[in-house]
Amino acid sequence: MPRRPPLTSSCLRAVSWNLARKLPCNGWPFRLYCRAVPDSATLSITGLGALSALGSGVGSHRDAVLAGKGMFGELGELLGGDSPHASRPAAWIRDRKLLLNRKWSPATMAALHVAREAVAEAGWSAAELHDAALVVGTSRGNAAGWLGPWPGRRPFKLMAASNTIHSEPCSAISIELGITGPNHVLASGCAAGLDAAGLAMLLVQSGMAPRALAVAVDLPLVPLLLDNYAASGLLASSPDLDPYHPKTAGFIPAEGAAAMAIEPRGGNFTRLLHYACNSDASDPVGIPADGGRTPELLEKAIRLYGNPSAVCPHATGTAVQSVADPASFNRSFNGEKPTLHLLKPFTGHTIGASGLLESVILASFLREGKLPPNLPHRHAPEGYVLPDAPLDVRGPVYKLSHGMGGHNALLVLSPP
Repeated sequence: MPRRPPLTSSCLRAVSWNLARKLPCNGWPFRLYCRAVPDSATLSITGLGALSALGSGVGSHRDAVLAGKGMFGELGELLGGDSPHASRPAAWIRDRKLLLNRKWSPATMAALHVAREAVAEAGWSAAELHDAALVVGTSRGNAAGWLGPWPGRRPFKLMAASNTIHSEPCSAISIELGITGPNHVLASGCAAGLDAAGLAMLLVQSGMAPRALAVAVDLPLVPLLLDNYAASGLLASSPDLDPYHPKTAGFIPAEGAAAMAIEPRGGNFTRLLHYACNSDASDPVGIPADGGRTPELLEKAIRLYGNPSAVCPHATGTAVQSVADPASFNRSFNGEKPTLHLLKPFTGHTIGASGLLESVILASFLREGKLPPNLPHRHAPEGYVLPDAPLDVRGPVYKLSHGMGGHNALLVLSPP
């Protein structure tokens, strides 16, 4: 038997089993095939979709951030004055008609909406959609409309089983858009959206798909879920979210969805440089006070791409996050400190959608060479600044997300 020749570096980092294409890998006589993206290929974000209390479309989100405007209301407006959470702040999608459909669940409709926005901006044809990969991130899946009735919706009985499966948003997007490539659903808690972007990157880099659509969605304003969040002491009582204030004590729950079209294409697009994740393996609900293993993600990214010019942290508003974030920054950034850009004071915490929604907002600013402003008068960790005006971006930007149970995720973006 002839000896197998060594694989190229591209194959070592990006091999896909692509028997249908019959592409020989380095002359190896057995039926091993690869379709690898070259090492030099840069992944671009060619399409964006966003839906939240800030509106529909990435433009409305960018405008709201520039205007220093959040859209928080009291839950009594949505759930009724007799709700035990009536006085708590929350953020919800105002155009409820976007979420109503007899066939698909409310979460699925939100996911479809942003997926179509991203695909339209990317300009993908039916043929390009056909072999694309699809990754959907969600923490609470189809809980909305399943754990309780959805106002105004008259669902088809035939779809009852589908409407309770947390993978339905992914299935619906594949069916409605004709996506037949690799298909995954991630449920890594509040990091699910960022992980969806990361896995989508890996699928393209590995050669398993020529392009990928990452989508994230969560509609967590469900009475039973709110009961559980409140029982765990996680909900904020004030709409003035200040995640690093010494007395911060909870997050503002919010509805949201986002989508990102990813492909190796040149042009004036925000770039995706790197994704990584790890686990603290420490606590089911808390975060290590020293930042756990998040600094390992940051330090590796610094070795690969240099110090970040800015960081968009998870910054939910919970007391444990307000301690862990600065600790991980101080362990990682020994020289010049990056600026911090907090987006949940605008959007609220969209749970599993948050990482992707915030990355989409970041990407919309980065393609203009800018960084988003912070809401004025937020507290900054000692030694750091929270600029309240747009800044010119000077280098890579790091986006962090953390999922309950100790899951840490990092995405590195750059301007065109």
